[in-house]
Amino acid sequence: MSQALYTVSQRIFFDAAHTLQRDIEAEGSRRIHGHTYHAEVFVQGPLNPDTGMVIDLGHLRVHLAGVREQLDHHLLDEVPGLGKPTLENLCAFIAQALSGMNPPPSRVRVWREALGDSCVLDLGHRGA
Repeated sequence: MSQALYTVSQRIFFDAAHTLQRDIEAEGSRRIHGHTYHAEVFVQGPLNPDTGMVIDLGHLRVHLAGVREQLDHHLLDEVPGLGKPTLENLCAFIAQALSGMNPPPSRVRVWREALGDSCVLDLGHRGA
């Protein structure tokens, strides 16, 4: 019988500005403008028998605080390693920043609530 897998998550938000070269809604996108972004990181794995947890959410919060510090109140165009400031690249940036956790993220979601835009990066089950 296989061991049950659990998925836990933690959310953050950050306010940031960016520009974007686009074919549609181009004029406003090219100007520096800002959004409130939300991000949720999911971690999947079996329960650790010693702790009864997949991951201590306190550790996840500490890691996420470090990511938030790199993004909050920054011009995303200038964040090292982000690339073009798209929702897709934000998902990948967050996943990469947290890849050293044990277990690493299995999914990252980034969205802008006010606009209804969302992106999900599924990394698959990567837990122990």
